[in-house]
Amino acid sequence: MTPYDDSSAQAVHAAPRLPSPVLIDGFGRAVTYLRVSVTDRCDLRCVYCMSEHMTFLPKADVLTLQELDRLASTFVGLGVRKLRLTGGEPLVRKGFMELVASLSRHLRSGALDELTLTTNGAQLERFAADLARHGVRRINVSLDTLKPELFRKLTRGGDLTRVVAGIDAALAAGVAVKINAVALRSDNAAELPDLIQWAHARGCDMTLIETMPMGEVDQDRTDQYLSLQDVRRDLSSFWTLEDIHHATGGPARYVRVVETGGRLGLITPLSNHFCDTCNRVRLTCTGTLHTCLGRDDASDLRAVMRGGASDTQLREAIFAAVDAKPKGHDFQIARPAVARHMSTTGG
Repeated sequence: MTPYDDSSAQAVHAAPRLPSPVLIDGFGRAVTYLRVSVTDRCDLRCVYCMSEHMTFLPKADVLTLQELDRLASTFVGLGVRKLRLTGGEPLVRKGFMELVASLSRHLRSGALDELTLTTNGAQLERFAADLARHGVRRINVSLDTLKPELFRKLTRGGDLTRVVAGIDAALAAGVAVKINAVALRSDNAAELPDLIQWAHARGCDMTLIETMPMGEVDQDRTDQYLSLQDVRRDLSSFWTLEDIHHATGGPARYVRVVETGGRLGLITPLSNHFCDTCNRVRLTCTGTLHTCLGRDDASDLRAVMRGGASDTQLREAIFAAVDAKPKGHDFQIARPAVARHMSTTGG
């Protein structure tokens, strides 16, 4: 039992799940995947994600571990089967492993299929074994280059060797790793085949992501945007890419690279929308629920909870938010679709 566990709260949160799926949006899509940002803070400053000099949220604005647990557990009770913990960088949140330990009860009960996280990997070596012990079987690690100098440039000071050590520690602990890389025209475009081969040689899946227009950053995203349709065409000139029906619950569409034997995912919010099959909502570390990554829709669940809402009232607020989920996003690379940074939204 974690330090903040309350037996009565556990009894409420462990109540039998309603028949799944329960959360259906206004366009008939079932919401079965929740991404939860546990902090807006990060130990890196990736150029496409943050401004170099960020102003982070005051502690009072950020949900407590108990509040994060209550919200995530309420979603699980409403049919969410996959829970991804994100940031910022989740592993820098004080008490993060206590939250993982508590939420893992939903894996043991069968209410949750998967508890996972997305990390930059810099702190992963310390926590890999504990994550595996609490039932985390698969994680995503963000890694855009294998060149130490370029890594330092893109992350504004990060150490590539720490990330690689974290990946190796996770694999040694029996945790599957998927490498995520943002495709950047001016920086890593030519290196993507080497990065894919490196990941596949380690037994890791690889996913490429188009840069997303979220929040003001210090660079012009138009210069960095690289269509993954173009990347796929280039890769197909020397590799055999076979479309496969592999799904992890997220937006990636997968191919198998015959020559490496590994899987390659492509996330294309600009060149090929995936909104028609969207099954996700995102909860920020302030308790704001966003039902679309590229829209400014927002429901303040922190205010609901801190206003003394009962579990029934909290569920009603979630139902109302999901029912209003937009049909699709409106990403355009020339301008930010939303003012909030990806680090605040939670990936």
